Amino acid sequence: MHKKIYLALIGAASFLVSCDSFSDALGTKEITPISVTIRSEITLPGFDGTSGLKLILNNYTEGIRVEKELTSSTVEIGDLIPGMYSIVVSGKLKNKEGVWYYLNGSLVNHPVLNHRATIDLPISGQKISPLVFKEIFYAGTANFYFRNQFYEIYNNSEDLHYLDGIYFAVLHPTKSTSTLPVWPQEDGDKYVYTERIWKFPGNGTTYPLKPGESCVISQFAANHKLEIYNPNSPVDCSSSEFEFNMNNPKFPDQPAFDMEHVYFDGKADKGRSPQYLTSVFGGAYVIFKVPEGEVYDPVNNPALQAKDQSSSSKKLYAKIPIEYVLDGVEAVDDETKVNAKRMPGVLDAGITTVGATYNSLGVARKKIGENPDGTPFLQDTNNSTEDFERGVVPMFRRYNAKMPSWNHTLK
Repeated sequence: MHKKIYLALIGAASFLVSCDSFSDALGTKEITPISVTIRSEITLPGFDGTSGLKLILNNYTEGIRVEKELTSSTVEIGDLIPGMYSIVVSGKLKNKEGVWYYLNGSLVNHPVLNHRATIDLPISGQKISPLVFKEIFYAGTANFYFRNQFYEIYNNSEDLHYLDGIYFAVLHPTKSTSTLPVWPQEDGDKYVYTERIWKFPGNGTTYPLKPGESCVISQFAANHKLEIYNPNSPVDCSSSEFEFNMNNPKFPDQPAFDMEHVYFDGKADKGRSPQYLTSVFGGAYVIFKVPEGEVYDPVNNPALQAKDQSSSSKKLYAKIPIEYVLDGVEAVDDETKVNAKRMPGVLDAGITTVGATYNSLGVARKKIGENPDGTPFLQDTNNSTEDFERGVVPMFRRYNAKMPSWNHTLK
């Protein structure tokens, strides 16, 4: 495959590049490019190699981006300016049993400084999820109005799936930070952690979602454009299928179905918060499903609870096994937080952002094709840097996604 290299700074024919920010650090005006070898290995059983995956290197400081399709597990990349790079290998492959996986491995803020160095990059992955986050609006609207947050879930597969019993959570910490919690050492890398969990209600077949259909969960499923709320709101959430009802008399229960509350600080009780607000700076969102035959009860099973070892707080966070996660999206304040991820790369190797708060902008998953009925086929590489359009005016059911027949507005 031909190598595609996108460089913000291109030098002369000899490829000697002058980069002020990096040159200043070295006390020189001229940098000699180097070559490195990336050696990737899939840690999951049942794969024959990494051929077909894509390698992306990003040096955000210097504005450098390199892309290459892999044809083997070892690849040499030349003409690189020394510096700090985010290195990601990702893509879709079938295992030997014919099951499709999205695979990825990432190294964040990794030094690439030595000529002919070899960098080892382990790759893991998840089975491809039929249900994905299609659109997320978290930033709110001026002035300081956040009740119009929403999360749209889409059936990106060719099969019917049920929402019943699928969980929603925002990982801790709720705002991106380079000072991450310290979780119990014995947990290893098997879990992600949250302070609150919700679940779609139903008896197992109550809420079918057909291919090309989406459902919307709103913080408060009202028409936010009304004068009593915020006429500047970009969205009317009154057609949402679900809402996070916190039983606050100031915000009356809407016709949307209520999400079922599962967990907060070791209890099933919702606590005293007047609303379920997720961070207007951007959260790390997951939807997850418990495999058939397993029991997930973080309220009554202490083995599914954990404390932040770096804090004196006694708050109990719920542990979510990584293999339960169907889809994860990490949103951050802005590009400067690219190295402050909370979500492991196996769930989301990148980040997305709208760059500010209360700007009435959201993020939407990219459309890469259409199904025969005109509904969209959406990009899902488990890398939100690549998968999402940023700073879009939020809207329900973008790209002609369909509304499920059980939506309350259709009755």
